[in-house]
Amino acid sequence: MTESPPPTGPAAIAAARALEQQAWSALRSGDRQQAMHYCQQLGQRFPQYAGGWYSISQIGLRLNNAGAALAATERLLQLHPGHPGALLQKANCLMRLGRDAEARPLVGALDSAPLESAYQHATLALLQSRLDQQEKALAHYQRASQLEPDAPEHYYNLATVHRFLGNIDLADTALAQCLARAPLDAEAHKLRADLRRQNAQTHHLAALDEALAQTADRPRQRATLYYAKAKELEDLGRWQESFTALQAGASLRRQHMRYSVDDDVDTMARIRRVYADSAPVPPSPVDSSAPVFVIGLPRTGTTLVERILGMHSEVHAAGELNQFATCMSRAVAELARQGDGSPRRLSKQDRVQLSAQLDFAALGRDYLAAVPPAARKRPRFTDKMPLNFLYAGLIHRALPGATIVHVRRHPLDACYAMYKTLFADAYPFSYHLDELASYYIAYRQLMAHWESTLPGVMYGLDYEVLVGDFEREARALVAACNLDWQPACLDFHTSRAASTTASASQVREPVHQRSVGLWRHYEKELQSLAGRLEAAGIAL
Repeated sequence: MTESPPPTGPAAIAAARALEQQAWSALRSGDRQQAMHYCQQLGQRFPQYAGGWYSISQIGLRLNNAGAALAATERLLQLHPGHPGALLQKANCLMRLGRDAEARPLVGALDSAPLESAYQHATLALLQSRLDQQEKALAHYQRASQLEPDAPEHYYNLATVHRFLGNIDLADTALAQCLARAPLDAEAHKLRADLRRQNAQTHHLAALDEALAQTADRPRQRATLYYAKAKELEDLGRWQESFTALQAGASLRRQHMRYSVDDDVDTMARIRRVYADSAPVPPSPVDSSAPVFVIGLPRTGTTLVERILGMHSEVHAAGELNQFATCMSRAVAELARQGDGSPRRLSKQDRVQLSAQLDFAALGRDYLAAVPPAARKRPRFTDKMPLNFLYAGLIHRALPGATIVHVRRHPLDACYAMYKTLFADAYPFSYHLDELASYYIAYRQLMAHWESTLPGVMYGLDYEVLVGDFEREARALVAACNLDWQPACLDFHTSRAASTTASASQVREPVHQRSVGLWRHYEKELQSLAGRLEAAGIAL
C-alpha cells in the first residue's frame, strides 16, 4: 500500500489535526474503542505527521497499551531522531512495560536534555523517582513548579520526593503550597498526616473535616480523607474515633475495587501443591550470594530490617524490587508460547503449574541481570519486596546462594497495620477484615510449607524481638547474612538513603516499641478477625 503524502498543505494539516482531536475527544468521553479507531486512522492516513504519532503513543499509555504506545513512539523517532520529547515518551513506554534496564540510559541522557515544558520535567522526574534517582527527580519537579507555579500537582510531587529523602519540613512546606491551590486534594491531606506524629498543636482535623464535608459525591477522595483522619486521631490517642474513620475509609475503598480474596487463597494453596517436596538445588553457575531477600507481609518490619542491613559497608539497600516476579512471569509466558507458538492468557493457577518447569538457573541469571546497576556496586544487596514470600521456594532454586530473611509480627498487630494503611495499588485484601483474615491464614500456611520444605534455608526474625533487644538481634541478623558485624548497623535512622515505602517517615526515627501491641486499643473492633485466626490454629 502506498503511503499517504505528509500533511504539508493547510487542508491536510487541518484534517490530520481534526482526526487527532477526535481521538482525544473519544478518550475523554470514555469511548476506548472509538479512540483506538481514530488512532488507527490517524496513523494510516497521515504517517508523516509527527504530532499524530505522539498523540497515538500518549493515548496508548492511557489505554494501558504500552506496547502500541512504544510502537507509535518508534515511528515518531523515525521522523525526529533524537528529539528529547520523543525519547522521554519512549523511556516512559519502556518503564510501563517493565523494561527498566532499557529505559535507564535514556532517562540518564535526558537529565541534561533541553526539555520544553513543565509536563516533560515532571514526567522525567517521575521516571527518575521510579528508578530511585530521588535527588535528580527533585530538581526536575522543582523546575516544573517554576514553569507552572499555579499547578498544585507539582508541589505534591515535590513533597513526595522530599519525604522519600527524609526532608520532612520541606515536604510539609510543599504540601501547604499544594493545598493552598487545591484545598480538597485528598492525597495531599493524607501525605501531610503521614509526615510525622501529630499532636494537639500540629493536627489538621478541622481541615480534614471541612474537606470531607465538601466531597460527599467523591467516594475515592473521601476514602483517602478518612484514612488521613484515622491516622491523626490515632496519633492523638482517640482510639474509637480513629477506628470509626478507618472503617469508613476502608469500606469506601473496598466498594470500588474488583477483587476476590479466594483467587489469592487458591493460588497459595496451588503453590503448596506444586512445590510439595523439597527439590535438590544444583550449584549455581553464577555467584548467587549477592541478594538478601527480605520477605513477609507489608507493615511487619521489613523496612527496618532493610535499613539495618543497608548501613553495612558491603550492602546496598535496593528497596522493593519487582524483578524476580517480572523475570519469572516472562519465563513462564515464554514457556507457554513454546506449546503452540502463540501467546495465550494464563490464569494464576496456570502460571504456578508452569513455573515448576522453568530453567531455574536461567531465572537466577535473568534476575541478577535485571536488578538496578546500583545494586551491583557493593558485594551484597537487599531486595525488600514483601510479596516475594510467595516465591521463597523458587528463589532458593534460582539463587541457592541468596539469603532469605522472613520477618514476622504478632498476627493482630500485622493485620491491623495493613488494615490501617492505604496502599496505592497493591494488597487489595487489606480493606475488609474478613478478607484480611483469609489472606493472612493462607500466608501462614504457605510460610509453614516453605519452612518444612526448605529446612534451614530461611532466617526467621520476629519484629517484637528485634525492637525489644535491638543490638543482640541486629548482630544475629547480620551474622545470618554471612556478614561481619559493623556498629553502623545500629544507626539505621541516620541514613540519608531514600525510602519509598509506607514507612518512609518512621525510618528516620531510632528504634522504638510504640507499635508493639497497638492492636489492643482495638480489641473489640478486631474480635471477629481474631476469632478467624484462632479457629485456624494461629496463636495470638
